[in-house]
Amino acid sequence: MTHPYPATASPPRTTYTPLEWRLLDEFQRGFPLSPRPYAELASHLGVSEIEVLTGLQRLTERGAVSRVGPVLRPNRVGCSTLAAMAVPSEQIETVAALVSSYPEVNHNYQREHHYNLWFVVTAADADHLALVLGEIERRCGLSLISLPMREDYHIDLGFPL
Repeated sequence: MTHPYPATASPPRTTYTPLEWRLLDEFQRGFPLSPRPYAELASHLGVSEIEVLTGLQRLTERGAVSRVGPVLRPNRVGCSTLAAMAVPSEQIETVAALVSSYPEVNHNYQREHHYNLWFVVTAADADHLALVLGEIERRCGLSLISLPMREDYHIDLGFPL
């Protein structure tokens, strides 16, 4: 069983506006690659670009959206690894917040396992990746394991809401 960490519960469906609901549901994939992608979204939705940006900002502030951006195939641009740490339960929130503070960390999540905090780190090159991993270990005072990908599999994480 996995749990997103830090845990941020999304508000119930009834608290989303119709525009927010459409932003969440319709653009999990196929986001426009153009100089003005939010204007394209607005045109598709029949609203203004400002309404789209405001809606996404509200969704982000409420924890329903963690990021808007591309998902690139691993190790095609730069390099990445999955890392795991065994964190004492009384330190999990502090360590998760420190790990999440790195721009190189895409996300982290808690698992029910000896290695209970897992995260993905992406960097421009292997040297920078090693530097970030070493700094996380040093600052947390905990060892981590690096589990670089050997073979990639595409899993579509989009789903209809």
